[in-house]
Amino acid sequence: MRIVVAPDKFAGTLTAPEAARAIAQGWRRSAPGDDLVEAPMADGGPGFADALHSAFGDSSRIEVVTVPGPLGEPTPVGLLLQGETAYLESAQACGLHLVTGERPMDATTVGVGRAIAAAVDGGARRIVVGLGGSATTDGGAGLLAALGATADIPLDAGPAGLDGVSHVDLGPVRDRLAGVELVVAADVETTLLGMFGAARTFGPQKGLTDEQILTVDHRLDQFVQAVCGTTPAERRVADLKGAGAAGGIGFALMVLGAEVTSGIALVAEASGLDELLEGADLVLSGEGAFDYSSRAGKVVHGVATVAMRHAVPCVVLAGRVDVGSREMRALGVESAYSLVDRVGEEAALAEPARHLSDLAARVARSWSA
Repeated sequence: MRIVVAPDKFAGTLTAPEAARAIAQGWRRSAPGDDLVEAPMADGGPGFADALHSAFGDSSRIEVVTVPGPLGEPTPVGLLLQGETAYLESAQACGLHLVTGERPMDATTVGVGRAIAAAVDGGARRIVVGLGGSATTDGGAGLLAALGATADIPLDAGPAGLDGVSHVDLGPVRDRLAGVELVVAADVETTLLGMFGAARTFGPQKGLTDEQILTVDHRLDQFVQAVCGTTPAERRVADLKGAGAAGGIGFALMVLGAEVTSGIALVAEASGLDELLEGADLVLSGEGAFDYSSRAGKVVHGVATVAMRHAVPCVVLAGRVDVGSREMRALGVESAYSLVDRVGEEAALAEPARHLSDLAARVARSWSA
């Protein structure tokens, strides 16, 4: 059999390349005659730059710059450079893993703006920003400040500092980015404001209380008015899908004219997933938690969608499986297997690579011809 191994990261335990390697090694133990191709995937969140670097190989290089993290601490960020294009993973500069829910009202996107500035100063004429996994909900205010935006209040203090903002001047930012193409690679379609906006949807996982969520949503509304204006037509960008990605970084970049694309679609194209699946017998994908959110721009759904175009069955190996067979089929997945169900959560977290490899060996006995 010819099998493509295309997993996402297993958040907090395995990178996508590590997961692909573990699955392939386990599969080969049970089916040594099968031909396996490893193609690590990512959406716009953590692992985005690594997956692209793996796909591009020697045609790309990583340059590390140091920027302020979400709470101001020096933080390394890897810019993936290929020709005149720079790929930036926003989570490296303001990711939730950097703060673990600490001081969510103060978390800022300044570091993302500094990284963009470094890419521009280095000669990049196209910048692709992967969004996802952020600790921030400042509407991208810090990012804009780092690129030269001015306002009647400081924009670099997270949502806590946005109270009362009434005017934002983006002129210096537009001048700095003149001639630079911006692309947003988003893993979610969330809008910025309201019941299904950034604060209400992702605020709890970032440590915001119910009261703070209401406060942040109100301040983001003020920020939109200060940036865009008061009429519905002027404010429309806040209602676009992806504007709420990474706590509103999507909004800030879209205001600057960024094109929006799917993170998983971008990585799949760079990896040649369509070509890899031509003539394949099976594709193996996976992620830490295969659940209802997997349908919203996530890797498993993206891989399964490409697989369906080629009539290739998709099987998922995940840390946890929290969807039923009906939802699974709706996502284009034939079957899913859970590490936690097999070995328990404690063991799965303690030795994820070994247990994922063992699970792949077991699945191979059922699926390899």
